[in-house]
Amino acid sequence: MNLESTGYGALVLVLVMTVVTLATRWGGVYVMSFVPIGYRVKQFIGAMSGSVLVALLAPMALEGDSGARLALLATAVTMLLLKKPLPAIAAGILTAALVRQF
Repeated sequence: MNLESTGYGALVLVLVMTVVTLATRWGGVYVMSFVPIGYRVKQFIGAMSGSVLVALLAPMALEGDSGARLALLATAVTMLLLKKPLPAIAAGILTAALVRQF
C-alpha cells in the first residue's frame, strides 16, 4: 500500500498516527486498570522506564559523534551529583551545543 505524503496524504498519515498513539496510551491504561498495583508491579514499572531509557541512549553512545558522547557523559555526571533531571538535561544539551559549535 502506498500513500502520497503530499496534499491530503500527509493529513491522513497524521490522523492515523494520532489514532494509533491514542489507542496504545488508552489501551495501556485500560489493561493496567485490571492489574493490582503491588510492590512487584511498582518495581517492574520502575525498571521498565530505565530499560527504555538505556535502549534509547545505547545506540547514541556507541555510534554517536563526540558531541553526543560528551553530552551523555555530562548528563550522567550532573545527574549523579545533583540527582535532579532538569539540570542534567540542560548540561547535556549545553555540552552537545558547545562541542558541535567549536
